[in-house]
Amino acid sequence: MDDEEIIPILYVKDAATAVEWYGRLGFAEQWVHRFEPGFPAFVEVARGRVKLFLSEHEGDARPDTLIYLRVREVDAVAREFGVDAQDLPWAREVELRDPDGNRVRVATPTS
Repeated sequence: MDDEEIIPILYVKDAATAVEWYGRLGFAEQWVHRFEPGFPAFVEVARGRVKLFLSEHEGDARPDTLIYLRVREVDAVAREFGVDAQDLPWAREVELRDPDGNRVRVATPTS
């Protein structure tokens, strides 16, 4: 590993549904781990160098978590989800909720 990184963990009830939803944001599934068949899934998704862990394990993360994702083109994300981006002093951004209620603010910095 060349760089240090931090990877947010989001609680999800159904990893497959979450992977599909995050796919709309440009994330792709990297791997899935289960201790045994039928056990809760722990999944990594990535969008370039940005990674998220999606966990079905209760207690790994709190529901209603908020993450902030900077992207080059927030308007493309807004179109994908059928929402309007807002112009704020620091960025143009949208706030989305994944199927499990986690909040994802997606933004393009204005400066």
